[in-house]
Amino acid sequence: MDGGAFGAGKAGGAFDPQAFIRQPQTLLRFVSWIFSIVVFGSIVNEGYVNRLDESEEHCIFNRNHNACNYGITVGVLAFLSCLLYLALDAYFPQISSVKDRKKAVLSDIGVSAFWAFLWFVGFCFLTNQWQASKEEDNPLNEGGDAARAAITFSFFSIFTWGILAFLAFRRLRDINFQEEYNTLFPNSPSLLP
Repeated sequence: MDGGAFGAGKAGGAFDPQAFIRQPQTLLRFVSWIFSIVVFGSIVNEGYVNRLDESEEHCIFNRNHNACNYGITVGVLAFLSCLLYLALDAYFPQISSVKDRKKAVLSDIGVSAFWAFLWFVGFCFLTNQWQASKEEDNPLNEGGDAARAAITFSFFSIFTWGILAFLAFRRLRDINFQEEYNTLFPNSPSLLP
């Protein structure tokens, strides 16, 4: 095997979609991507209702537009973030520089931990506002299932993004090990594929 950075023996090689899809971080990103679609889709589709005597629509979460706006914003940005990091994961085997790989993984750790935090805040905020909602604001109980789906998938997203941060941390540890190995044994073959 060629020496070099972690995985650099394959740098420039052909993209293997089966190997890419079987990676745990790829599967979790797809799951996170779907969860974000469910959250913002639920709120956009059925998150606004009106009373029988009003024509203006209000957010189903305690008539607090900030709750709906937060859920939609976090959902859409998490959706875009998943797409960005899926592309980075696909490109990652092509990166031959250990420093560039380290930067990519550090950004993955930071972004994943940040999104886990934002989903935690979103879960708490949406749950609190849903609990404070009054029955007279929505007498026909429209959109209740959508609100509960947004809350539920916000909760699940905390764990998917937290696990993504953990997996990125493990990748960073592997990269640091390879960097130290290459420093100690510069003429040896790479240990990691």
